[in-house]
Amino acid sequence: MPFIKMQGLGNDYIFLDFFNNSFPRIDFMKLANDISNRHFGVGADGLVLVMPTARFDVKMRMFNADGTEAEMCGNAIRCIAKYVYQHNIVRKSILKIDTLAGEIVAEILLDKKDIRIAVDMGKPIFSAKEIPVKIDRDTVINYPYYKYHINCVSVGNPHCVIFVDKITDDMVLKHGAKLEKADIFPKRINVEFARIINRDEIKMRVWERGTGETLSCGTGAVAVAASAYINNLVDKKVTVHLLGGVLEIEIMNNGNFRMIGPAEEVFYGEYLW
Repeated sequence: MPFIKMQGLGNDYIFLDFFNNSFPRIDFMKLANDISNRHFGVGADGLVLVMPTARFDVKMRMFNADGTEAEMCGNAIRCIAKYVYQHNIVRKSILKIDTLAGEIVAEILLDKKDIRIAVDMGKPIFSAKEIPVKIDRDTVINYPYYKYHINCVSVGNPHCVIFVDKITDDMVLKHGAKLEKADIFPKRINVEFARIINRDEIKMRVWERGTGETLSCGTGAVAVAASAYINNLVDKKVTVHLLGGVLEIEIMNNGNFRMIGPAEEVFYGEYLW
């Protein structure tokens, strides 16, 4: 089974190219669980399918390391955009990508040395019902829960953002894991712990639903920026520092959030499964 490994700021995925390869009927949930294992598989934060589609330039399906299917992934979106562009599968600077969260538009930004990808992440959703959060409130903004004040938002997938003065391992690895599966989150949730550096910069760590702590999360960076903005903690352009590197997040004139960052191919391989 031919695959490509790519990463966006250390958030690494195994990609299957359905444009240039045919795959038998596969249980993708089991495959994702097996291939993502860092000791008995290739090792990754999940599995991504790169597929042709009639209505869009490319279709993405994304599975977490535990086999659960996710709505979308910001880092994987950037990887897909760069992959199909560089390999002449879709030679457009503006790409329309089909995901479970709907249409995502990615733009190829060329400079002399490399390619960066800008992704229109749409408008964040703060409605508790739509995220979803099981709570008798319209929104969950700076709401006291567990040991923290939480901010819940959907940017195609659900996030719980917590602002703290100092981010610790216990917060991410213990409390993040517990909050992911809390009863008020019927679809589980991604958990971000963030520290405001100034009105232009944020530092964050993320516990991803179905995977655990990762070096980077594109949707998480947008969720943190959106939550910080609605709490009047940052301005419209912010640099988000993650363990794996930096993402630029900005609010466009139409109210959509734009994420800009890199994506890299790591290696090609053949998985025996």
